Amino acid sequence: MAWDLPTPFVIDITVNAEDIDGLGHANNAVYVSWLERCAWRHSQRLGLDLAEYRRLDRAMAVLRHEIDYLAAAYEGEQLQMATWIVESDQKLRMDRCFQLVRPADGVTLLRARTTFVCIELSSGRPRRMPAAFIEGYGAALLGAGTAPA
Repeated sequence: MAWDLPTPFVIDITVNAEDIDGLGHANNAVYVSWLERCAWRHSQRLGLDLAEYRRLDRAMAVLRHEIDYLAAAYEGEQLQMATWIVESDQKLRMDRCFQLVRPADGVTLLRARTTFVCIELSSGRPRRMPAAFIEGYGAALLGAGTAPA
């Protein structure tokens, strides 16, 4: 696959009937759910699942999505979503990039960038990343040399 960046974390996606809107293609809101699914699975792979978030009383919450919808997806298609952690201040913010590709023809359907901010779950307020976030997400930071495939 011709990914935009090296060493992506990749998930497989099947476009289901419930993903399709009145125009006959996957609804734009469904793409956002796929972004979330990919980010969560990557976090889980890094050992930062919901249980760990709760234990640490911290979470990475979406602050901003920037999405370029480049081509439509249709029912029954098999897709792949890749993500990379491209920036982190190792204090409050972290950015992920995403690329959604249809392997059948190699077309990129979406490119996105999401900015996350670390919050304290108990208050909902921004708080510094705990060491577990700095280590876990930092190991996957593009250019860190240890990003999982």
